Amino acid sequence: MLNTMFFSLLGALSVVIYFLNTILWLIPILLFSFLKLLPIDPWRTFMSHLLDGCATLWISVNTINQSIFSRTKITVTGLEGLSQKDWYLVISNHRSWVDILVLQRVFNRKIPFLKFFLKKELIWVPFLGVAWWALDFPFMHRYSKKLIAKKPHLKGKDLENTRKACEKFKYKPVSIMNFVEGTRLTEEKQKRLSGQFQHLLKPKAGGMAFVLGAMGNQLHKLLDVTIHYPQGTPSFWDFACGKVSHLTVDVKTHDIEDLLNSGVYGPDYFNNAEQRVKFQRWLTDLWLEKDQRLEAMSVNQDTK
Repeated sequence: MLNTMFFSLLGALSVVIYFLNTILWLIPILLFSFLKLLPIDPWRTFMSHLLDGCATLWISVNTINQSIFSRTKITVTGLEGLSQKDWYLVISNHRSWVDILVLQRVFNRKIPFLKFFLKKELIWVPFLGVAWWALDFPFMHRYSKKLIAKKPHLKGKDLENTRKACEKFKYKPVSIMNFVEGTRLTEEKQKRLSGQFQHLLKPKAGGMAFVLGAMGNQLHKLLDVTIHYPQGTPSFWDFACGKVSHLTVDVKTHDIEDLLNSGVYGPDYFNNAEQRVKFQRWLTDLWLEKDQRLEAMSVNQDTK
């Protein structure tokens, strides 16, 4: 009983600090976002670096919070050769919302601040929409098949619009994050698996293909991240309370130029069924390797 109360007290204090830290950095980010509206490219570039610095400090304070209250030991492999001056596409398995905190902590000051492709409607979310815009989160302009059928001239416009929105990253290093499974793995979803994977959901190639289509020539490295929770999938509350004693993160680096030159992904992906099958097969094979890696991690943990 006392143990439970102790962990709950730690969790409550940690959550309060997460909240206060977010408010602390949201205020200057919103202020700087209005200053960024000035339509002068060098000024906007300067403000973008300043805003990313605020986000980096936000993560750093979160990391201190985790060190004090969560006290989770994170074993990381594969960070060699990473740089804040390079361009990355980051993909990972997805078990919990804790994944985002873990990825931010592991890659903080190692690569550029992680950004997600967001639906354009999210820019209207109060406060956060402005913050995401200021932090250069790319907003996707996706048109449904039904709308394209009615208005054929819109075909390919979503990718073209997103590509234009990402032109700023030609001169500013970026890390784009994509959870290719599309959703978190839960016990219920795992029961519905066909048996192809033991620890993962089947990856969906569409989101990753969209990023490559919009930014393929700008991105240099693909970081394939595997997150393993030996004690089972934690909730954010479990993590905040310090109930996650340790976890493992493995990072594999691939050259995106090799991927593009190999013919696995081609510029005609969205119009070529054969190309889509080839890319999906490649991604599925990558996920099968990841599944075997997770199984090996589980076996190693059980033998300790």
